[in-house]
Amino acid sequence: MAPITSNQFSEMTFELKCACKWLKTTSKLVLLSFLSILLSCNNSSEPVSPEEEIDPDNEIVDLGNVTLNYRNHCGGCHGQDLGSFVERDWTYGNSHEDVINSITEGYTSNGMPAYGTALGAQAIEDLTNYILTEIDGKTKTMLQEENPDLSGLISSDDLTFRLETLTDEIPGIPWGIAQLPNGEILVTERGGGLFLINNNKQLTAITGVPDVASQGQGGLLDVLIHPDFENNAYVYLSYSRVNPNNASERTTAVARARLEGNNLIEVENIFTALPYLSSSHHYGSRLLFDNDGYLYVSVGDRGNRDTYPQELDNAHGKIHRIHDDGEIPTDNPFYNTSGAVNSIFTYGTRNPQGMSLHPETGSVWEGEHGPQGGDEINILEAGNNNGWPVISYGINYDGTTFTDLTELDGMEQPIYYWTPSIAPCGMTFVSSDFYKNWKNDLFVSSLKFEYLHRLKMDGNEVIGHETLLNGIGRIRDAHMGTDGYLYIAVEGPGRLIRLVPEQ
Repeated sequence: MAPITSNQFSEMTFELKCACKWLKTTSKLVLLSFLSILLSCNNSSEPVSPEEEIDPDNEIVDLGNVTLNYRNHCGGCHGQDLGSFVERDWTYGNSHEDVINSITEGYTSNGMPAYGTALGAQAIEDLTNYILTEIDGKTKTMLQEENPDLSGLISSDDLTFRLETLTDEIPGIPWGIAQLPNGEILVTERGGGLFLINNNKQLTAITGVPDVASQGQGGLLDVLIHPDFENNAYVYLSYSRVNPNNASERTTAVARARLEGNNLIEVENIFTALPYLSSSHHYGSRLLFDNDGYLYVSVGDRGNRDTYPQELDNAHGKIHRIHDDGEIPTDNPFYNTSGAVNSIFTYGTRNPQGMSLHPETGSVWEGEHGPQGGDEINILEAGNNNGWPVISYGINYDGTTFTDLTELDGMEQPIYYWTPSIAPCGMTFVSSDFYKNWKNDLFVSSLKFEYLHRLKMDGNEVIGHETLLNGIGRIRDAHMGTDGYLYIAVEGPGRLIRLVPEQ
């Protein structure tokens, strides 16, 4: 296990871009992280913005510098280009006074931390001016036109490749990818849409999707097909579900259905993470089948770090293992533990939005957002306690600490961690010979820095790293296709992209 620092070149590039913008406008100062609120961020006990992207950073920065303030506190959640503020409804108002109040006081029940003490009145004033000035007159189309030109050949340390865009018409925020045996691809959209991209690159909406609670970090999340899909046509969806007895409460759930043409039929809920809660962030959630046919479901702590992750009487802050029909395996580690949720496989987890199966060992690897610093990659073993929040390499968003411990007997160390954070989302091992020296390396999507992070592996050890596709946009998922190609789902616009190596 070793720490990693974010790509220095990408940070310098960001700072230069911000400096140029500052010269063009007169009153641009720092706000984004506070606007998480306005854009319907989410959090309850522990503030965390909409996708665990609230910029996690342990760096010491000059709080008088608006560009660094934005980058260190806001860019991870709202996009380095302020994209989440453009053409959006402002939950708590977008006047100068509204924004200052949101930043200063926060809305912890919705995931927005208060920065009044951490930043001070003048920095908050500057941040507010920066946000409102920078987005004035901007449209989503204008932002998309500023995306880097990644056409042509791209060189990495070990491979030359190009990008093939299968579609750029996914509405909203694409979240999960699953390729069917015939080469067609299912993609979820967090607002509640499931789409099929056929082999002619045509996008079709799938009907029959269960109702989702599309609020904050919630909505339609991951998609997965059954290992025997060719015979049973089963599709699995993780999503945020409303409590049928209390509309103000939600939780992570998993539905199973059959795909018939462009419709889901026989939809049934097979997993519900109890209890339902009123917070609207830290749902997780990734789905993964292992080589023995067990289904793994990742569930976040829902912002209640001191209540749920270390206790076995609830489903939050855990990785669960179930059968393909939702039944509980009798050999689960806590199956016979009195008072425990018997689907729990591991616990002590914050907000896990990545899972992948190691192509050689068959072990389940999990990636999760840390707070400000301390994003982790873990190997899951039955009954393990991954430590959150007792041990962590991160700190609170306001710079204070919540633990002095980074290790403790009985708690697992991550295989790898990032400080500052990169806001990791979907991840996958490359298992195809198409990619030569990339084979068996782990590729992790970064929401904060908008790149694909390659961890060079030697067995279970990270021996190097490389950032790819810098500035492409917020990458939500990375998926190793059944056809042997690596796919990514990217925001702004919603794109499905295939990485094609030059042979």
